[in-house]
Parts: sequence; structure tokens; C-alpha cells
Amino acid sequence: MRIARYAAVGILALALSGAVVAPASAQAPVEPSSPTTPPAAKPAVKPAPKPAPPKPAATQAAAPTPLPAAPRREADLAYGAYQRGYYITAFAAATRRADEQKDVKAMTLLGELYANGLGVQRDDKKAAEWYRLAAERGDREAMFALAMLHFSGRTGAVDREQGAKLLAAAAKLGNAAAAYNLALLYIEGQLFPQDFARAAELFRTAAQLGNAEAQYALATLYKEGRGVPKDLVEAARLLAAASLADNIDAQVEYAIALFNGIGVAKNERLAAVLLAKAARKGNPIAQNRLANILAVGRGANPNPVQAIKWHIIAKAGGVSDVPLDAFVQQQPPDIRAAGEKAAKPWVDALKELRASRS
Repeated sequence: MRIARYAAVGILALALSGAVVAPASAQAPVEPSSPTTPPAAKPAVKPAPKPAPPKPAATQAAAPTPLPAAPRREADLAYGAYQRGYYITAFAAATRRADEQKDVKAMTLLGELYANGLGVQRDDKKAAEWYRLAAERGDREAMFALAMLHFSGRTGAVDREQGAKLLAAAAKLGNAAAAYNLALLYIEGQLFPQDFARAAELFRTAAQLGNAEAQYALATLYKEGRGVPKDLVEAARLLAAASLADNIDAQVEYAIALFNGIGVAKNERLAAVLLAKAARKGNPIAQNRLANILAVGRGANPNPVQAIKWHIIAKAGGVSDVPLDAFVQQQPPDIRAAGEKAAKPWVDALKELRASRS
């Protein structure tokens, strides 16, 4: 779950004035980073809520998450088989350990296998039973997984109160995802009174445990001064941490902070590198900002063909830019044609993806 789907902050408006609308020199395309690859027509969709300012959606079903390493060597067979994708072997070994030794981690693993139909037919009721047995014995991963089943209604009726209780218990035991989701509930302000300070505390707990989504969420609060004193330096630090963990939205916002020198030393070249990385992963804001960079030649060499390409792709993703429209129109026909040709595979893939979802 995430807080804001795309960053709303733009690169300096001055970057689009004067030099950008003047015709750029016709040159051979030079990508500022590694070659781009169009998005797959049907990529896997990861659950990830993010309106801005932070508005949670903690009720989604959790995707299968990596389970922690088994605490005892005897359980290595089940977990090792699970991690290698040998789910039938994992199911058999976990069942034996749960039955014979009442092993808590084996119970949690059985819940995971039943919840996701791995090595056995999916059965939400049995998944909930195994998660409940493990949760009652203090397993924080089982508590979190069972909470998500309650939020999604996979245990029967949706039970947000029970889900919240389980999140709180798991968070106290150090489950980062539970702390993150509980924070979202405090921002939502429906199950609990809205409390940004409490949400910030929980985000910080999860962020310190390495949860990139929490790092990004806490950075958003520091940027806005909600629940914590406004601190752009701390916001940039957290964005950098989440960016290193490959959180795409954090990469975009950190790149913008770097470009403008907000909360961090100005570094337009690094900003261009990060935007190119996020652009290749399909983020329309990054694609738009990268197009601006390549048009004006700040942080990367000017490249009108690539600027046109990313502008077209960003527009297909829903991000328009009137100054860039003017820039495109002022380019020679061969440059425009080259940019359109380079953008076509991406645009076609986006159309196919949308058609598959309709």
C-alpha cells in the first residue's frame, strides 16, 4: 500500500522557458542511461494504494510475502522447499511438523500455502485456521496475514476491527508491514480517530525496519509537516532510502528534490539518472520530467528525439505538458518522426494493457 500514486511536484518551470521552446539541434539520439525497454503488455499488478495527501486503503488482500527463516534447523526442509518453489514438498513437511511438534512457523507456512493455493487447492478457511493457530502462539507473521484476510473479507464478512487488533499485535512484535498498515488506518480516520502523529510513529517504526513504503510515507509527512515538524532534509533522507529500495514513487520525488536542491545538495545529473530509471519502469511523471530534461539539456545532454519519445509516452500515461507540445511542434519533421517511432512500442503496449483490463 502506498500513499501517493504519483508525485505532483514538477521540475522548475524555468526549465521550460526560453531555451526549451527554441529549436534543438538535430542530433543522433543518445540515451542518458541504459537502453529503454517498453513495458510488458500484461505485467503483474502489485497491490499499492496511494492517493495524496496520504489516504489509506489498508483493506486490500495481501500478496504472498516472503516468510521469515525458520528458527530451528528441523524446519529447514519445509521453508527451503517453499523458497525454491517446491510447494508440495513444503506442504508435506510443514504438515508433519505442525502435527507432530506443534511448530508455530510450520503452521504459518501452511496458512500461506492454503491462502495462495501453493501445492494445495486454495482454501481461505483452512488458511485462516492455520494462521489463527500460529497467531495464538505469538507468531507476528501469522497475525499480519490473518489481519489481511479479515480486511479483505476472505474469512467471511469483512471485519476491520479484528483486523486492526491483529495489526496492532503484530506491530508490537516488530512486523513492519503491520505497523505500516496500522499507520494508514490512523490517517484514514474511520476505524480510529485521525491521528497523523500516531501514524508518523508507526511509519517510523516500519521505516527503521527497512520498509520502503513506510520510508516514503514518512517522507511525505515530513514534507507536509503533518504529524511531525516540517523537515525537508529528513524528507529527502527518507526518500533516498526508499529510492535505494526501488520504490518508484520515492525515486521520482527524490530525483525532483535533487534537481531543485530541496532538502539535499543539488545534483541535476543524478536526478536525470533516477528519472530515467523510473521512466523505464513506466512512471508517467518520471517520463514527463525526463522529457523536460532531454529537451532543455539540464542533467543530461539535449536529445530532442528522446525528449519527444518520453513526452508521447507520458501523455499516453495521462501526463500532459503544453510547453513540451510546443517544443515538439518546433522540431524538424525527421526529428518528430524519429521520436514518434521510438515511442510507438510503449504506446502500443499501454493500449494493449488497458484493453486487457477492460
